[in-house]
Amino acid sequence: MTPVDALKLARSQGLDLVEVAPTANPPVCRIINYGKYTYQLSKRQHEAKKHQKSIELKEVKFRPRTSEHDFQFKKNHIIEFLQEGNKVKATIEFRGREMAHRDIGYVMIDRLIQELSEVGLAEARPRQEGRFLHAIIGPKKVPGGKGAGSASKAAARPAAPVAVSPGPPKESSGG
Repeated sequence: MTPVDALKLARSQGLDLVEVAPTANPPVCRIINYGKYTYQLSKRQHEAKKHQKSIELKEVKFRPRTSEHDFQFKKNHIIEFLQEGNKVKATIEFRGREMAHRDIGYVMIDRLIQELSEVGLAEARPRQEGRFLHAIIGPKKVPGGKGAGSASKAAARPAAPVAVSPGPPKESSGG
């Protein structure tokens, strides 16, 4: 159909002529209500956005002379952030003469990474940028999971029956 005929047909029905595939030979057009089409498209995009999880980067700051209690308190906050699925940027800030004792900061950040090894993994080695020592820690991936909720759902579900063969046990080679 020629574009002029298609446009006449669309106007007679009170609809719009929309070019769907301009690169096709000949170009493909469709007669639709364009306002309704854009509304449905925006609804689909809104639904898709609702179901996606955005990962935030949270920052927790330390000082080389941070007390043990404060260290544990901040570590617990980092654990909460990691369990929510967020990444954490652990920062140790040096001021004045503390710059002469950067090794204290490296020991502290290494200890933090060790204590968080069950819930998170350091994405890169700690690095010094000016007065700040940074390490980015990401949440540990749950094996075979769709996040932290799959473990609790699996625990609530009863175990599937296991078939047991009456034959002798098989010997494993290796090990």
